Parts: sequence; C-alpha cells; structure tokens
Amino acid sequence: MIRSSIVSFALLVATVSAAQAPTAAEAPDASKVPDAQKIKDSASSVAGMRSSLKGVLSMLEDARTTKDVVKLNCVNEKLTQIKGLLRISEQSDVALQEAIARKETSSAEHEFTKVSIARSKVDQLRAEAEQCIGQLAFRTDENVNVDVEIPDDLPAGDPTSVTALPILDSRPPPASPTN
Repeated sequence: MIRSSIVSFALLVATVSAAQAPTAAEAPDASKVPDAQKIKDSASSVAGMRSSLKGVLSMLEDARTTKDVVKLNCVNEKLTQIKGLLRISEQSDVALQEAIARKETSSAEHEFTKVSIARSKVDQLRAEAEQCIGQLAFRTDENVNVDVEIPDDLPAGDPTSVTALPILDSRPPPASPTN
C-alpha cells in the first residue's frame, strides 16, 4: 500500500516536472546561429537572468517588509530556482566560449541551447514570483489606451443618487393581540 503510494507520487512529480520544464524545441535552432551571435546572445541572456534575479530579490525584500510568510516562501522558492539556473547558465556561457574557441560545434550548440532554455525558464519563474507578490495585476504597458464608450440611451441624471422614501405617519397594527 505504501509502496504503491510512493510510486504514484514519484510518477506525479515526474509528470508535473516534465510538463513545466521548457524543452529544446522552445530554444532557437543553435545550428543556424553563427558563433559570434551565439556568444552575444548567451551573454545577453545571462545578463537578463541577472537582472531578473535582482528583481526577484527586491520582491523578496518587499515580502519581508510586509511580513507575509506565504508570499515570502513563494518568492523564496522561485529565487532559489533562478539562482540555480543562473549558475548553470554562467557555466554554460564559459563552456560555450571554450567550445567555439576549440571549434567544437556540437558542444557549442549544446551549451547555447542550455543557456537559451534557462533564460526562458528564468523569465517564467520571474512571472511566477510576480504572481506570488501580486504585482502582475499592477504591471501595465505604457502604450495602453482605454476608450470609454457611453451609450446614447442612458437616462439623464445621476444613477447613484437615492431618492428618499416617504415617511409614514401611522404605525402598522400590532402583529399579535395584547391581552
């Protein structure tokens, strides 16, 4: 009984992890990217991940100042994952540069793909951290315009004004007879 529960839990965790993890299909085709562009893109991705790390660190501080344990735990979990992905990406960036210097195209493509996948996962984790804090609802685009259309058939006047009810001069009859 316990063994079947453990096996089913392990299968559930593996399924959820596989569903959430980005795949190599999401990364750009590394064989079509020139080596010089791979180095630039990889460095740019690592810099973007560092920026995301700083943003999530500030969210963690916000959660600490509000003393909200749920938000703090949620953001801290995302931050831990981002740190791990950033560490892997930094190592892969160095390995990418070394592979290009040695003219090992398959190794360079592999390292470039790892950085690209990590970048997309870090972006996803930052969005999840924003959801933890609740900032996603407040994030706006500067180019958003809101147009309000007022129908022509609305009644005139303020619909929120309340008219006073007339005051009753007489009392209603008693509900039960008095003895």
